[in-house]
Amino acid sequence: MPNWGGGKKCGVCQKTVYFAEEVQCEGNSFHKSCFLCMVCKKNLDSTTVAVHGEEIYCKSCYGKKYGPKGYGYGQGAGTLSTDKGESLGIKHEETPGHRPTTNPNASKFAQKIGGSESCPRCGQAVYAAEKVIGAGKSWHKSCFRCAKCGKGLESTTLADKDGEIYCKGCYAKNFGPKGFGFGQGAGALVHSE
Repeated sequence: MPNWGGGKKCGVCQKTVYFAEEVQCEGNSFHKSCFLCMVCKKNLDSTTVAVHGEEIYCKSCYGKKYGPKGYGYGQGAGTLSTDKGESLGIKHEETPGHRPTTNPNASKFAQKIGGSESCPRCGQAVYAAEKVIGAGKSWHKSCFRCAKCGKGLESTTLADKDGEIYCKGCYAKNFGPKGFGFGQGAGALVHSE
């Protein structure tokens, strides 16, 4: 059928795409406003687009829908995701839950280790891959935060009091010296009534 009315047709809406609003990808033309991920509707550009046939996706959605599956194929360094891909049309088979052993003769390794330590913040078991040591205790990386402001801590940026950990700023505000001359920095004197 001849194209009487002008330019190329958009790969998404099939309407005419004029030069000022044209984005080209894999030989197809799109309106800037139509150049969106087919799943999450995020705006795309030449660095974030992934093409599958005539469909366009952001790299994240493309990877979830068409990328490798299984253990070791996460979304980045140490990332855990509970997204099973239902929004992408992926069917997920339920697997039976983990059943601990009922063997009364535990292995020598388990007897030696005696289980894992528990996190003082959430009370859950802390395993080696997620362990951070601070204030003489083992913490989950995600729990190793200031008890007041929630700021992520490092072993060099924490202060502890009564089994809880704080950033140095919150520790100073809450447990540091009080009174005139011990203000909020740079010689400030604060009088609170």
